[in-house]
Order: sequence, then structure tokens, then C-alpha cells
Amino acid sequence: MLFQNLGEKEAYFARSPAPPLAGALVAGLTPDIVEVELCHEMVRPIDYKTDADFIALSFMDYCAPHAFDVARKFRQLGKKVIAGGKYASTFPDAVRPHVDSVVIGEAEPVWPQVVEDLVRGRLKKAYRSPFAPSLNNIPPPRYDLIEPEYAVPVVTEATRGCKYNCSFCQLTIERKPYRMRPIEDVIRDLSATEKLPFHKRKMAMLLDNNLGGDMDYAKDLLREMAKLKLWGLGAQFSFDCLHDDEFLDLLVGAHCGMAFIGLESLNEPSLSAVHKKQNKVAEYKELFEKLKERGILTFTGMMLALDEDTPAYYQSLPKKLDDIDPSSILLSISIPIPGTPFHRQVESEGRLVDKDLSHYEGDHLVFKPRRVTEEDVFSAFRNINAYFYSWKSILKRWFRFITKQNRSAKMFQRIVRAVLLSVIFLRLSVFQRDHAKKRVFPMTRKRRIAVLGRSAYKSGAAAP
Repeated sequence: MLFQNLGEKEAYFARSPAPPLAGALVAGLTPDIVEVELCHEMVRPIDYKTDADFIALSFMDYCAPHAFDVARKFRQLGKKVIAGGKYASTFPDAVRPHVDSVVIGEAEPVWPQVVEDLVRGRLKKAYRSPFAPSLNNIPPPRYDLIEPEYAVPVVTEATRGCKYNCSFCQLTIERKPYRMRPIEDVIRDLSATEKLPFHKRKMAMLLDNNLGGDMDYAKDLLREMAKLKLWGLGAQFSFDCLHDDEFLDLLVGAHCGMAFIGLESLNEPSLSAVHKKQNKVAEYKELFEKLKERGILTFTGMMLALDEDTPAYYQSLPKKLDDIDPSSILLSISIPIPGTPFHRQVESEGRLVDKDLSHYEGDHLVFKPRRVTEEDVFSAFRNINAYFYSWKSILKRWFRFITKQNRSAKMFQRIVRAVLLSVIFLRLSVFQRDHAKKRVFPMTRKRRIAVLGRSAYKSGAAAP
């Protein structure tokens, strides 16, 4: 599972509490005719001295140049290399020259056959999964293979897709129907933890794009999850789900302690420009209040450099964030991911200034915004993070969160939950504070010229 994008000598190891799902999921799909080792480059470097015969690489767009370098090194060592993931599925022709085989689409229908063919020496150049395959009977992820550095190794998904059509989202590249897994399969995944230490069995995350895409299904699932008596659950869903009080109460019943929500912007014109119509800025404060009252932390994505952003909006952001009071924000620079409507728009308008895919991760500004300058964007990033993640602000938010919670539960339960959520809150804050200091790269004029001379087209990572 590749993560680095600036070269292995500049590797950045994240403090994320949980891994991405794909690695453990594909390991669970792998027939037992081979042994499997799982490496998350988020927490440890690649071991090129491994005795593995076959190397499977999963990566997103921004890791593509790095993936090609990793594949080259392994192939020089005589290994067979297979590529999959978001970028390989979207642009297989760009990936195929660098590897022995490409898996296009979702892995479940084809991965067992890939492994069979590898072992028998008849590997094909490409394997294409059917469009929107069934999600029934997917084996549970191999949690036992996940590195001990992850505090929450139990990750799975209940649904795939999203009913919304935000122009920056990778899901818009190839629209698929919103699909739901059988609830009994999801519960089985969350229970397939016997090889983990006891305390790691009791925390879990649902890594859906939008758990609330079908509210009846989500509610039925949460009712069943409540029976697991987890210590804590993280879930991801769209902002409009917060209007449904029954859904929120069922989250509490399932012991949800953290909600991942795409806030994106506190500027209504900017939301409209990216077709995020389900978010209403005027509702933010009230909806965050609902979560705080139920003891649910919020981890919200926010973007800068959207087309309707203005310098005045950036100056107002610290106060506005204080007003709506999210627990944590992931502030990033908007990314015109190749293949999305947002990418097509900025490319057609001649505003792309950097085609190096390794910069398409939210830490670089790769296009020219309409209403703000490069300096406006990076100044806003520095100032907002410095304010929001100062220890003074962190402690104030923690105090507001702890004191706002509903007091109807028994005293002992309230104390235990408060301690657990305080630990999660502080770890999340430290993780984002660390990222904001280390992972954002202003592009000077000299740097831009150098980047344009080393575009993705020349490196082989052909962006469309």
C-alpha cells in the first residue's frame, strides 16, 4: 500500500490511527496457495530484500510516479509486479508499461484468478473487473497482517459509492450505483478479530464514502452493530445525514465516537462551484452541536483554493471555525484529480501549472485559482492551522466538547467515555498538527519552472 510521493529519501510516516482498507481486504481475498505479507508505506519503508516472489502494488494518483520507480526496482530483482488501485483502474494504459500486469476495477471478482495465474506462470497483462460487481460474500479483511503501529486495525466498509456528484471527487470519474453489503457480512468482518489483542478488537472504523447514502440500510446496520458492544466506532457520511436524529441516536447506540464529514468550505459560493449542494453553511453550527451533545467527535475535510474563495473569506475563517466548532479539520489545497470534472474545467481554462502527479495530494497548489493568489492560499493554510492547532485552541475545543455532552448516562459510563474520547481527540489533533507543519509545499516561481520541466508526461505518469 503505497503512500510516499516525494521519494523514499524524503519519506513521511504518518501518525494515522487506522490503515486504509484495500491492503487487508485484498489479503483476505488471496487464495491460500501463497503466503501473504502486507506492507503499509504509511508506517514503514519498503523492504526491497524481501523473499517474496510476487509484488502487488496499490496506489492512488499522487503515488503513481513513485509506484513506477518501486515497480522498476522490484522487476530488476526478478519479481513479478502487479498494479491495482484507483489510478491503475482509471488509467491502465499509463500504468501497463511499468508492471507485469494491471488489475482494472474492483478486486473481488478477479484477484483470486490473478493469484492462480501467477502461481501457474500464466499471468495476463491485464484483468478487468465487471462494472459495479456484487458486494455479497466478500471475505473479511486480514486484520492479523496489519502493522502494530496502527491503534485501530479493524477497518471495513458497508457500502460503496455516493449519491452525490461533487465535481472534485474521484467517484465522478466513473459513476457507479450506490451499493450495500449484506449486513451480516459487515458484522462478520467486525467480529473476525480473534488474532488481535483484546483492546484492538474493541475499536473499529467504517471507511465508506457515505454510510448514509441509504438511510434505512444505515439504521438497520447500526442496530446490529450496537450488539457488538464496541468501545468506539468511526464512520463517514455526508453532512445532510445530521438532520436525521434517529440516525444520530443509532450512532450513539453503536458507540460511535467519531464522524468523518466533508465540510469542504464555509463559503457558500465555493460549495456551489463544486456542486456540493448537500452542505449548507448556515446549518453547520447547529449540526455540529448535535454531534457534540451526543459525544461524537468530528473530523472534517476542508479545502482551500476553490474557485469562489476570496482573500476576505480566508481572513474570516479562524473566527468562523471557532463559531461552528468542529473537533478537528483536515485542511488541504483543492486537487484537480485527473479524470474529474474539476480537472477538465481547470485544464480547459489553461489554469494547470503543474502536471507532476506526485504533487496531486492536497499539499501542493497545482493550478491557478480564480480569485486568490498563490500567496493568499499558503498564507491562509499557515495561519488557519497555526490558530486552530495551537495548544490553546486545542484545549478550548476539548473543554467545550467534554462539557457539552448529554449527561443522561450513568456517571461511570460518562467518565470512561470522556477519557476514551479525550485520548482520541488529542491523538487526532497531534496528527493534524504534525501534518500541517511538515507536508505543505509552497511553489515559488523557480520551483514551478523546475516542476514543469519534469512533468508527469515526461516521467511516464501520463495525466490526461
